[in-house]
Amino acid sequence: EELAELHKLGYREVVLSGVHLGSYGHDLGDRGGLQRLVERALAETAVERLRLSSLEPWDLDAEFFEIFKNPRLLPHLHLPLQSGCNETLKRMARNTSREEFSLLVRDARRAIPGLAISSDIIVGFPGETEEEFEQSITLVEELAFSRLHIFRYSRREGTPAEKMSAQVSGSVAQERSRRMHALAADLEHQFNSKLVGQTYDVLWETAEDHGGIFRWSGLTPNYVRVTTETAPDEDLLNVVTPTEIVEVVPGGVVGRIQTR
Repeated sequence: EELAELHKLGYREVVLSGVHLGSYGHDLGDRGGLQRLVERALAETAVERLRLSSLEPWDLDAEFFEIFKNPRLLPHLHLPLQSGCNETLKRMARNTSREEFSLLVRDARRAIPGLAISSDIIVGFPGETEEEFEQSITLVEELAFSRLHIFRYSRREGTPAEKMSAQVSGSVAQERSRRMHALAADLEHQFNSKLVGQTYDVLWETAEDHGGIFRWSGLTPNYVRVTTETAPDEDLLNVVTPTEIVEVVPGGVVGRIQTR
């Protein structure tokens, strides 16, 4: 009902979100709750573009990705990795391994053409050795995420990690963060470069006035930020246009709107 109301009000795109979105229905014993929810949303509403927010990898299986055959479910997944080292993942109490995560990513990409996968990573978690950090760097590079959110571990009173031995020094964590950010920027550039020359349906969201030229910002289906420029009398707000990607820029790409 909420989705139908949003569509009636003119919203073109809706994001299903939640702290533990992937476990929707698990409290009622329904392991496939999210999949069934999405299937109903697509079947029973006319929302044009549906996205999913962050999903924990242990809540998904290969069958889940079949729902992306419906083009209204947009081809982007945010799967938090947090660490590419099994020992660090155990200390974090993450219910996955680097091998399981890699397999899930492979299954997702096999099932969903043009899929973008973004992720989260923590550097400097207590006990993280140089070797463990290198395992994270290696896995992130292998998985070639489209975007990466990087966090330096910070001590929080009352958490199990606060009392762990081998706390990583601030200077070491800072250097690891720098290296991970550099890798993330390179991977994002590589992913976005593959979009150049292709045409995507872009939903335009905001505009800024640049001296008589409007610079619009929007998103491709696979969650890449696109900018384009128009005359000030052209209103693209909440409009979806076929847009050719022509250039990669920091943080996204530049598009050229195709003739409408």
